[in-house]
Amino acid sequence: MKFHPKSKQGFRLWTFGFILGLISLGVLFFIGSHSSYSADYFSTFALLVLMILVVVTCGFLYVLRTQVGNEVVESYLNNRIDELVDELELATESSEHKSIYLENMSHEIRIPLSTILGMIRMLKNTNLDSDQQAQLEIAEYSSEHLLQLINMVLNNSKDLNTDLKIEQVPIRLKSDFIKLFKIFEYQAWENNLDFSYKFLIDKKQDFLLLGDFAKIQQVLINLINNAIKFTNNGKIEVTIDHKVTYDNLQVVSFYVKDTGIGMSYFEQKETLKSIEEKSLSRTIQHYKGSGTGLTVSKKLIELMGGELKFESKENEGSTFYFSLQLQKTLNVIEEPPKDIPILLNKYDYRFSVLVAEDSKMNQKVIKFLLEQHGAECTFVSNGLDAVNLYKVINFDMIFMDIYMPKINGYEATRIIKNSDKYSKNNIPIVAVSASAFEEDIEKAKAAGVDEFLAKPIDNKRLSSVLKKYALKKEEQVS
Repeated sequence: MKFHPKSKQGFRLWTFGFILGLISLGVLFFIGSHSSYSADYFSTFALLVLMILVVVTCGFLYVLRTQVGNEVVESYLNNRIDELVDELELATESSEHKSIYLENMSHEIRIPLSTILGMIRMLKNTNLDSDQQAQLEIAEYSSEHLLQLINMVLNNSKDLNTDLKIEQVPIRLKSDFIKLFKIFEYQAWENNLDFSYKFLIDKKQDFLLLGDFAKIQQVLINLINNAIKFTNNGKIEVTIDHKVTYDNLQVVSFYVKDTGIGMSYFEQKETLKSIEEKSLSRTIQHYKGSGTGLTVSKKLIELMGGELKFESKENEGSTFYFSLQLQKTLNVIEEPPKDIPILLNKYDYRFSVLVAEDSKMNQKVIKFLLEQHGAECTFVSNGLDAVNLYKVINFDMIFMDIYMPKINGYEATRIIKNSDKYSKNNIPIVAVSASAFEEDIEKAKAAGVDEFLAKPIDNKRLSSVLKKYALKKEEQVS
């Protein structure tokens, strides 16, 4: 029998008492048989020894019962631990399956959506009257908003279960956020709400800061979506303010204010509790003013060194706000955004691009964008054809879709990069994919791609990439 540590101690104590009792009893009989003590004295002493033995025996029974009880408890705990481990493994596996499913669904939705956005942008470059342009603007904003929602759902599902990293990228405080806010103007209009935004900074300057724009944007999307969702009438107002601290640091504050249903004091406390407990379903189901995404928003803000706060009054509205300390890199004069093709055909050489893309509709969009910039395009529909065509024809750049039949973009890139021909011409490979999350970009770069363009392709980003490598080729030619 395997004894519990405390049972072992009790057993040793019982053994000592039992041996002592036996010795005492032996001494008693020895003295009784060789002495002149009276029989009454002998009987009393014998009774005392027997009582000692009875007590010791009872102690042994208690120790034995304790040991059996400990073994039962230990067995139960071990079984329960095994059950919990199994449940945890099942939950982890289920969470992984859910993430994979959401990621695949996101990719499948983004593909046709990127085509829609591409076609809309193609139409915007044709001769249209003002009413038609306005209608296309609405279609574009709606499509971009749908794209933001898809990203938000996937990011929110992943961010609670992953270790996140801060990406420090340059941010133009005004121009980078205006496009995001424009998307919500139409959504608010659809809900009969006024939507406004303001920047409490110098009108002639736009601050270039270092921060994680994607995460700040995700938080604002969550907060603005909630504000619109829980506001039946009135307005939504977004404010971005800043103040200088020290060492050229800027404290940038973001406010999302609504005139919605608000929350009572009790609901505010319960909302905070739900956010702390990461109980999204509980928050959504029971507390009308909290909405979705608050838990993720809180985590992202804290990761960036801030704190999510809110003020609310029932039937009057809520204000959610947070502040971040960002490094100011330099001041730049704000210029109106330009979207002018770089016209590659103005050079004294032909800039040819091999495009590996399995979607015929996306081929049309990419062809329009590249030809708008003066490039010549050759299309293949899978990675294997891309590799074979690269071997026999010289190109200046390759656009590589990631998910294609026969050979995917990762494998095709690796084959090209490891070829003898590549060692001589170092052709740039640009990954083009609807899956454009951090892990997708890292995986593509690990395969050897030089640039990454997310679908739908941003024309300014495309211009930047084309210009970068066109200038390199111009230097080689000259």
